[in-house]
Amino acid sequence: MGHLAACLTAAKRIGMVSRTFVLAWGLAVACIGSLGVATHAEAAEEALIVTEVTVTGNQRIEDGTVRSYTLIKPGSIYSSELADQSLKQLFGTGLFADITMRLEGTKLVVSVVENPIINRVAFEGNSAIKEEDLQKEVQLQPRVIYTRAKVQSDVTRMIELYRRGGRFSASIEPKVIQLPQNRVDLVYEISEGPKTKIASINFIGNKEFSDGTLREVISTGESAWWKFLSSADSYDPDRLTFDRELLRRYYLQRGYADFRVVSAVADLSRDDSAFHITFTVDEGEIYHFGEIAVATDLDKLNREELETLLLPVTGDVYDAGLIDKTIDKLTFAAGTQGYAFAEVRPRIKRRQDERVIDLTFQIAEGPRVYVERINITGNSRTLDKVIRRQIPLSEGDAFNKVLLDKSEKNIRALQYFAKVDVTQSPGSAPDKTIIGVDVQEQSTGSLSLSAGFSTLDNAVAGIQLSERNFLGRGLQLSTSLSLSRRRQLIEFHYTDPYFLDRDIVGGIDLFGSETNFQNESSFDSRSQGFGFRFGFPLSEKSRLLLRYQFRADEIFNVDASASTAVQDAEGRELRSIIGYDYFYDNRNDPVEPTGGWDFLFTQNLAGVGGSVRFLSNELLARYYYLLTEGFQTNWRLDSGYIFGLGEDVPLNDHFFKGGNTIRGFARGGVGPRDVASPNQDAVGALAYIFGTAELSFPNALPDALGVKTSVFADAGYIGLSDFDQSAFPGVVDDFAPRASVGLSLYWQSPFGPIRLDFAQVLLDESYDEKEAFRFSAGTSF
Repeated sequence: MGHLAACLTAAKRIGMVSRTFVLAWGLAVACIGSLGVATHAEAAEEALIVTEVTVTGNQRIEDGTVRSYTLIKPGSIYSSELADQSLKQLFGTGLFADITMRLEGTKLVVSVVENPIINRVAFEGNSAIKEEDLQKEVQLQPRVIYTRAKVQSDVTRMIELYRRGGRFSASIEPKVIQLPQNRVDLVYEISEGPKTKIASINFIGNKEFSDGTLREVISTGESAWWKFLSSADSYDPDRLTFDRELLRRYYLQRGYADFRVVSAVADLSRDDSAFHITFTVDEGEIYHFGEIAVATDLDKLNREELETLLLPVTGDVYDAGLIDKTIDKLTFAAGTQGYAFAEVRPRIKRRQDERVIDLTFQIAEGPRVYVERINITGNSRTLDKVIRRQIPLSEGDAFNKVLLDKSEKNIRALQYFAKVDVTQSPGSAPDKTIIGVDVQEQSTGSLSLSAGFSTLDNAVAGIQLSERNFLGRGLQLSTSLSLSRRRQLIEFHYTDPYFLDRDIVGGIDLFGSETNFQNESSFDSRSQGFGFRFGFPLSEKSRLLLRYQFRADEIFNVDASASTAVQDAEGRELRSIIGYDYFYDNRNDPVEPTGGWDFLFTQNLAGVGGSVRFLSNELLARYYYLLTEGFQTNWRLDSGYIFGLGEDVPLNDHFFKGGNTIRGFARGGVGPRDVASPNQDAVGALAYIFGTAELSFPNALPDALGVKTSVFADAGYIGLSDFDQSAFPGVVDDFAPRASVGLSLYWQSPFGPIRLDFAQVLLDESYDEKEAFRFSAGTSF
């Protein structure tokens, strides 16, 4: 059409200028003729039929593979649109670096240049991040086709990994080394650069709480020389988001119901060396609890009993944390009454003029939901069944929030994992749910060292190797070895917490020891034996452990000037002992309890065989109470009593207390003693009762150091002896009070836990042996 228009225009001009009709008509006829020729040529090109498709340049890829992505086939009419689409499809495979198409007569020639195959991927210059971690981030691996797009994507992912580790000046340059047969080595040259620290953390808009207080709330911290073992002083966008949530929780727990974080900005300094973080907050006004009630239509629930579970109190400062805890309590209470699908929803009515929040807990029976699947992730070593047996829910069971919470506590109680996250997500249908258990494994083996020092140079040292999750099956192995001057000990313990795949504990014990009691009682003691154990649950919170032990005990190397009570005990005796442990656990957390109590009662009967007959009883009770945030109280009662069955209790079986039992006194430093002997030998007691009150509190040290402090008070009585005064006139037995106070420091150091006890004795007897300082340490593997 364009050709025709040009001709007509030319003809019109000629006609207007020369006014010669014949010439104009001739020109028009000539144009029409040429139009016919051009149109015929274009039609001939569009109607070109491809008779053959040839592929050139390919080395590894088959001709048929290339043709399969080409839309122009033999017998097809060639068009530029189909050629363009074919090129796009071939480039989209990622197999080729370059592609061209051309026509040779009726033959279509497709020329390709293949992308090379990666022979090796290497990293150079990395030290802060291990090569294994970098390998996880890259898509390109050996025997994978090399493409520039994937290289740039991998570089971006690795740069992000370095930034999350606080290295924002890191740079990565990929280098390609050409090899024969169209192969390449891919080398990432990494310049990690220094760690980008946090120079300052500032807050804008805070009036009620200082910047220093809010810095303690968030997980990110300013850089300091003593934080060389911590990563909290490096910038992480995810951590900053978490900090916003921590600030929100902190204010909501202190009455600021309208609090919000307006912004959290991290500015990088000009030299890229440090970040300056600024939080802008809007505190709002403080609120108090108003009217608080429980509303429910469920028949089995007693509203008055439920109201006793309410933690918020009218008139108190608003605390969002109390609402969450109350929901858990009410959900648990409803679950125990048979409402497994109960839903507790807090209805909040805010009276802004009065700064009061009314609260109604609405309890209703929610829709029935069943467990479709239980997914366990993160356990590379621990077998799934070890985790599953801690979950009182199975596929197909009715979902129960109470049992879900219990599952998380049970798994955490194993102490196999540093992190346990149990979640619920929708299933394939509205009445189905999926339970997800995500764990992060930690070291379950430990190497423990202990040492103690006293004014009498009473050195105590020991080493213990243990594994709580042997072969990932939950089996517990423990062996102790001590070769110190005072004690030589070797023992082995094996425990299967699910013997025969049932909730039964089975265990075997082998032991042998030789102990130097010369400082305490002027004799040495030797013991060898074996035992086995079986335990089973009596209820949800209680267990019973049955035990049998057979051992040979010997008192030897008695000093010539030792107490006559010790000299009479010299010799070898056999003990055949049956016993049991009854344990009741009512703590709110099995690992780090802040509330509740537990109770252990132990009883041993000797006399079923052997040469010794006695009955011993020991009791341990502990109570935990959180006064306020950061201030935790622990209370402990420890007592015991032993008596002979038709005979006196042998010296070996007396109670020798001190050290950890009542701090401030050496081991065996309290209780009956033969003051007439040159060494004033301890002869042990038949009864004792000690109590401990301990208060843990925040200290001025940075949280990153991991140092915890507490003050304690230990007090109690020990005494009672079956030594006849006429036969042993030097034995003193004053069932008198003892007491001490002190300070404990606990440091979770990089080398393991370290504990220091400093004690001052307040009440003692003149013959007691004191110990003002005690040290213990350990590490894990």
